[in-house]
Amino acid sequence: MVAAGLKQVLGFCLSPGQAHDAPVGRELLKDLGIDNLHIPLIMDRAYEGNETRYLAQSLGFEPVVPPLQSRLDPWEYDTELYKRRNEIERLFGRIKRFRRVFTRYDKTDVMFTAFITITLIADMLR
Repeated sequence: MVAAGLKQVLGFCLSPGQAHDAPVGRELLKDLGIDNLHIPLIMDRAYEGNETRYLAQSLGFEPVVPPLQSRLDPWEYDTELYKRRNEIERLFGRIKRFRRVFTRYDKTDVMFTAFITITLIADMLR
């Protein structure tokens, strides 16, 4: 999910449960059609790989993600800005208040995606 704030979701997509989220996240960033905004992009540590960071930089974002402790060449990042990552985590928490999303009753990805969209609209209208 890519969000611009507490309630502004720019896009989301589902990834297979057994696959890593980073490749799907990179495709989502490419599909947004946003270039050269020069704004920070706060990412989870799952997206701290070189490929994702370089893509974000090439699209004009400033990646804000802490390096893994095992990195040989760690980089500096804005720790105060990274604290705002909890906003998207709170957004996920609000979405999961809907039992149908939390338990994934829907069998098909299309229906699950549709209900997540409805959930995001309901959350935005609150």
